[in-house]
Amino acid sequence: MAAADDRFGRALRDSLGSFATGVTVMTTCAEGGQAVGITINSFSSVSLDPPLILWSLSNRSPSLDTFRRAPHYAVNVLAEEQEWISSHFSLRCNDHFASVELIPGFAGIPLIADCLAWFECAHEAHYPGGDHLVFVGRILRFAQGRKSKPLVFHGGRYRRLAGEPPQAAIPGSVQAAPSAAD
Repeated sequence: MAAADDRFGRALRDSLGSFATGVTVMTTCAEGGQAVGITINSFSSVSLDPPLILWSLSNRSPSLDTFRRAPHYAVNVLAEEQEWISSHFSLRCNDHFASVELIPGFAGIPLIADCLAWFECAHEAHYPGGDHLVFVGRILRFAQGRKSKPLVFHGGRYRRLAGEPPQAAIPGSVQAAPSAAD
């Protein structure tokens, strides 16, 4: 029966991989202030009012407890030229941030420079979801970065969008999400 389960799992994974996704790096700070980051492609918008996003993390991830306890985290939306950053943050190593240019974010959360967009979030909730934990974040601030093509993941590998060439960067401004008091 295990071989049938393995075939089912592989077929399901391959079928789910038919859905192209963007690639992001989630960043936060551990309780001692150490920066923590991990590559994910499970990021999705949930609501504009209130502004909510969701993402999920494997129950086996060494970063799970850090993100579960973190009051804030950031979503860094990667451009196609940042594939190396995605690969770097998917490795299990002690210091993902040593070779990455950072921007200080809300509550000291590190933001990765030159991304397409950033969403700085407060932890709203988390829910069990099978072999993953599903996180819901409330967007506190966001900014659009440079104009470029997104890094895409499809069929178990990185892909590139065809089409128009990247446009020149247009400096974006940081936007604060409306609060309940507004």
